[in-house]
Formats: sequence, C-alpha cells, structure tokens
Amino acid sequence: MSAIPNKKIKKSSDYKSLVIIIGIVSSIGLAGFAYLMYYVEPVEVLETVKIVAVTDSGCIAETLDGHAVNIGECNAEPGQYISALVDQKVKERAELMNPTN
Repeated sequence: MSAIPNKKIKKSSDYKSLVIIIGIVSSIGLAGFAYLMYYVEPVEVLETVKIVAVTDSGCIAETLDGHAVNIGECNAEPGQYISALVDQKVKERAELMNPTN
C-alpha cells in the first residue's frame, strides 16, 4: 500500500463536464461574434453631402447634420453638394464619442 490512495476516475463524468464547458464557451463566443457582426455591419443611406476636401484616401464630405465622413473616390470639387452613400453607424459612433448638449 502507498500513502496516496488510488482513486478510479470516472471517464464518462469527466467527458460530460468537458462537453458542457465547451458548449457554454462556444455559445458565448458565437453570441459575441453575432453581436460584433451586427455592430460593425454598415447601414448605408443616400444623403446629400458637401465636399470639404479631396484627399488621396477619398473625398471628405460633411453631411447636412454636421458629420464629417469619407465617401471614397469622387469627381467633385470642394464646396460642391453631391449625393453619396453614408454609413449611418459611423455617424452614431461619432455622436456617442462626441456628445453635444
């Protein structure tokens, strides 16, 4: 006999516990992934914008409600009004980061 008792480990109980833990962790990961995909997915709306600047990375425009957005390549000059697709979620995030009274 030894000082450490021999215990028999129940393999089926350990396997079930492992499956439950993996299931919980994977469901949390899937829920987090679904939330991020919803949060990051663009919602583009056609808006009238005023071109502020033309840069190498695209045209910078200001929406009628005062948000600066990059609309990509355009053939406009600064000061012109054009219709462009604007991501509404970028505007929402800008309002959350820079609240106004």
